[in-house]
Amino acid sequence: MEDKFVALLPMKGHSERVQNKNIRDFNGTPLFCRILNTLMKCTYVSGVYIDTDSAEIAGIAKNLFKSVHIIERPERLCGDMVSMNSIIEYDMDMIGAEYYIQTHATNPLLRAETLDEGCRRFLEKMNLFDSLFSVNRLQTRLYDGNAKAVNHRPEELIRTQDLPPLYEENSNFYIFSKTSFLSTGARIGKRPQMMETDRLESIDIDEEVDFMLAEQIDILLSKEWREK
Repeated sequence: MEDKFVALLPMKGHSERVQNKNIRDFNGTPLFCRILNTLMKCTYVSGVYIDTDSAEIAGIAKNLFKSVHIIERPERLCGDMVSMNSIIEYDMDMIGAEYYIQTHATNPLLRAETLDEGCRRFLEKMNLFDSLFSVNRLQTRLYDGNAKAVNHRPEELIRTQDLPPLYEENSNFYIFSKTSFLSTGARIGKRPQMMETDRLESIDIDEEVDFMLAEQIDILLSKEWREK
């Protein structure tokens, strides 16, 4: 395959809402190992780079995944308030590839087939779009912070399935070229393509309840797979 992608997996050692989230046991393995295994199965991925400020994460990754590359995050890019775009820019300077996928350790249910489909769509429509990101479709009655209806009229209760859909960036993955990133300074370019992903795959672990829910869904999905 001519067009290959470098996968970027940024991870902090520190986690505010779920302690030691990235290395916490997730049904028998450190959480971040789940997405690493997924990336290794992707047809379009030619290399995986972990950007981290944690010697522990780097050590586990090197021990379990010999082909994974480690980028040590510089001090100026450490901390909770640093933009992910700044980290991506640093990583691209270190790597020098043209096409990238960026995902997170907190997406343990994401499948390789879904990432491959995203890469395929990106390559097929590069003449129309400069980037691609994953989304959840919302067809429910939404309000802003002032209780003003966003996508409907409260006096006109049409069925939610008939509402015009809105789309939520779900942080599962971002696909972009170096050229696009350098022109905008962002992983989502000026002409992005959205890709709706399965709601179970799209679970992103931010809170403790997310971790618990993802583990239970993973057990159920694994049981379903074994019984087929």
